Amino acid sequence: MLAAFGQRAVDTVPEDLDSLELTWLVAEFEQRYGLQLDLDDDRFGAVRTVDDATGLLREAVLADRAGARP
Repeated sequence: MLAAFGQRAVDTVPEDLDSLELTWLVAEFEQRYGLQLDLDDDRFGAVRTVDDATGLLREAVLADRAGARP
C-alpha cells in the first residue's frame, strides 16, 4: 500500500513513516477493508515505522474478527 503513495517501487519504501504517510495508510486501509480505526493521538503518535503500522493494522483486523473494534 505504501508503495502506491507517491507511486514508488516497493523496495524504495523507507521503514520510517512520517505523519502524512501514516494518515494516508490508515485512510487507505479503512477504505480497502471497511474497518474504522479509532486512534487517539497517543496511539497515532506511537506509530513511527512500517512494522509499527503493520502491528496496529493487524490488531484492528483481529479485533474486528473477534467482534470488538479497536
